[in-house]
Amino acid sequence: MHTHDGTSRANRDTRREFLAAAGGVTAGIVATAGCLGTSDRVRVLSAGSLAVVLEEHVGPAFESETGISYEGEYHGSNIVMRMIEDGTKHPDVVVSADVELLRDRLYPDRAEWDLEFAANEVGIVYNPETELGARLEADEPWYEVFADADADEIAISDPDLDPLGYRAVHLFELAEHRYGLEGFRETMLERTYWEPNEPQLLTGIEAGNRACAVAYRNMAADHDLPFRALSDAYNFGNPEYAEEYAEASYTTEDGYSTVGTPTIYNATVRTDADNPEAGREFVSSLGTASSLLEAHGLRVGDSLPRGNGDVPGAIEL
Repeated sequence: MHTHDGTSRANRDTRREFLAAAGGVTAGIVATAGCLGTSDRVRVLSAGSLAVVLEEHVGPAFESETGISYEGEYHGSNIVMRMIEDGTKHPDVVVSADVELLRDRLYPDRAEWDLEFAANEVGIVYNPETELGARLEADEPWYEVFADADADEIAISDPDLDPLGYRAVHLFELAEHRYGLEGFRETMLERTYWEPNEPQLLTGIEAGNRACAVAYRNMAADHDLPFRALSDAYNFGNPEYAEEYAEASYTTEDGYSTVGTPTIYNATVRTDADNPEAGREFVSSLGTASSLLEAHGLRVGDSLPRGNGDVPGAIEL
């Protein structure tokens, strides 16, 4: 079982090992690096939930259109920011799953603007051949299904490393208030498995080792797994519910305070990027890739893309 101040001992050891290695070993899918000059490549350090769509779809389309080689690396957004702050990584482009996280951690020294380009929603990805998955498939209330779960049957992304993780905590808190579920948030924090490597969140479900995970809709689409949609009141997918989302909070182990917000991705070019021109081209391509992004489970709609700060004129809005 987990303890209140962290995860189970084995799980915490896994997280420590992951963090120790993260500076030198890429998590998830990574393009081959090191063989090209900076003039013909763009290096992107991105939120792990976009690993598949960027690596397999947006990146290749960008390469085909521009002739610039795409190199992507994917981690939880908190890790992304930490790598940039401590100088471990030097990407041209930074992509975050939480707009305020990027602005809080990179403005004004490492970035001066960003482009919001896609939105997402939180739900439950599940294996219908498990007991919990079968109950979700039968449309039982998800919080009743979760309340009956054994330890580690449900996975969440590590809330200390990743916005998807702390959004899972926000979800549990909002559900507790909405349905009068006393102690639900803390019970779920103790009972869930915390995955330190966001791109690997659904691996256990695919292997049959876990029943379900709190994940984004696009991740279910990427892995062709069933997705249980949740109410807009707590799926972090509808900006009209921003005030309700903000009623939930979580403070990471390194002291970063979060509140519930709509799930919107933003991207920027670092002020000291090696190839800022290629970086701006790539960010601009994100702003015009709405059909490709929507085809892989993301939301764009009429309100995006949207700029913040002094967005370069070369980037289409």
